[in-house]
Amino acid sequence: MAKRRVKIFMATIIRYIEIGAGAKFVWSAVRDVGNVHVRLFPGFVTDVTMEPGIRHVKFATGWVIHELIVSVDDELRRIAYASVQGRAQHHNSSMQVLTLSESRCRILWPTDVLPDSVAGSISDILNIAIPIMVRTLEADARKVGGGCD
Repeated sequence: MAKRRVKIFMATIIRYIEIGAGAKFVWSAVRDVGNVHVRLFPGFVTDVTMEPGIRHVKFATGWVIHELIVSVDDELRRIAYASVQGRAQHHNSSMQVLTLSESRCRILWPTDVLPDSVAGSISDILNIAIPIMVRTLEADARKVGGGCD
């Protein structure tokens, strides 16, 4: 019997990010969905405004994206959100904070996007944003002693 090939229509981008801070501290920043411009991506994200269930994120470039906040799950330390009204037909993402040790954690950040031709630009954005997030979280953890759970 011949194997069937399944055509994949949606791109998936997955990032695993190790951070030198405790998961509890990192989760407190990740779950603060209205303050990503301060707690995760200062300078890269310049402003966030919130309305019920929707986050409007303004980037330093002037670009604004609108995100439906789908879930903030304290037990799983996971947020889920979906971009709406953007150039992607479909865009959903989540961030989950996983404990590695008392003073290190990992963020699992998968993103699904359609059409897959948009994946390159989203990947480029992540490549800029992630180092900012890591530096910010590690520096803030050192300042407040949040490096250990």
